[in-house]
Amino acid sequence: MKNTFITVVLALQILVGYGSPIDSLENALKTAKGEQRVKNLNELFRAYINSDPVKAIGYSREALSLATEINDQKGMAASFNNLGVAYKNQGALQEALEYYLKALHNYELLKNNEGVGTTKNNIGNLYSLKKDYGQAMKYFEESYKLFSELNDKQKIIGSLNNLGNLHTDLQLYEQALKYYSQALQMSEQTKKISSDPLSNIGNLYFRQGNYQRAADYYVKALGLSKKENNQTSMLNILINLGEVFAQSGQSNKAQIYFDSAMTLCQSLQAYIYEPQIFKNRAANFAKQGKMKDAYEAMVAYDKAKERVYGEESTHKIAQMEMALDLQEKEKQVEELKQKSEMDSLELRNSRLVITSIVLGAVVALGLVNLFMARRKRS
Repeated sequence: MKNTFITVVLALQILVGYGSPIDSLENALKTAKGEQRVKNLNELFRAYINSDPVKAIGYSREALSLATEINDQKGMAASFNNLGVAYKNQGALQEALEYYLKALHNYELLKNNEGVGTTKNNIGNLYSLKKDYGQAMKYFEESYKLFSELNDKQKIIGSLNNLGNLHTDLQLYEQALKYYSQALQMSEQTKKISSDPLSNIGNLYFRQGNYQRAADYYVKALGLSKKENNQTSMLNILINLGEVFAQSGQSNKAQIYFDSAMTLCQSLQAYIYEPQIFKNRAANFAKQGKMKDAYEAMVAYDKAKERVYGEESTHKIAQMEMALDLQEKEKQVEELKQKSEMDSLELRNSRLVITSIVLGAVVALGLVNLFMARRKRS
């Protein structure tokens, strides 16, 4: 375990000065216009969201403004989805869900299955955070099905990770490991190994009390996160490593990781992680007998938890859930209505055909009678 921790410390020491911005996108933005500019702005959001969220949100808001102005529905949908991601990271779950629902509506109108799958995956994450595992499973499975039909390997990997996380929360560890292993194997096949499966397998071992194996996977994931310049992933791993130290009885080292995680959390404005960090801090202070610090950390935890998961937030999300259910029902009614109209049209057409045949027969019979009458007179 000691060697592992030394490796972690060394890894942390070089986490300074992350990768440069995507210059090609920013250069292209200088001359891009119309829908291409909207696309570039949304891509820049995705490039910056895990390293500079303030800058990322600025790009996405500009994209939404331009997309609305030129009626670029696809660009609007992407912007809505991106803003949902940003609000989720900040812990504003009701705002996140509002933007996700707008994105989902646009993507469904456009029949854009990739967008629908991505948005449903994000909605599933929100329900998972709320511990509404039934709804989370529904959206994750629908998302996975869409990505499998599209054969989008990177998005399939993300879906497998989410399904693994959900099964871990349900303490179905064997099934969770299968999902993580599939995700890891697929990422290796694509020659682009993701840090998420490694970190998630570490989480699984941590839950089972195997801290050595957990730390090994966290260290590997930390190195990949650095290469990916994925600071959100790094934040998550810092918290995990702090928990490993705490459970191993090394409270001072654990505190270093929790403090580092809080600094990065505030830098990224990723307030969704604050409750977890404060709670871990409180438990770690208590183990050291620092009860005043533990109490203050618990007070901060309660405030952070209320802000993210409080009654007002839950009430607003419930209202949006009702709106989503109503939207689904309206869509079903519209589909039934269209089917009914089609059936009515087919019935009317059939009636017209029959009427035409009958009228044609009457006219033909009249002509025959007229012809016969003239022959008789002749």
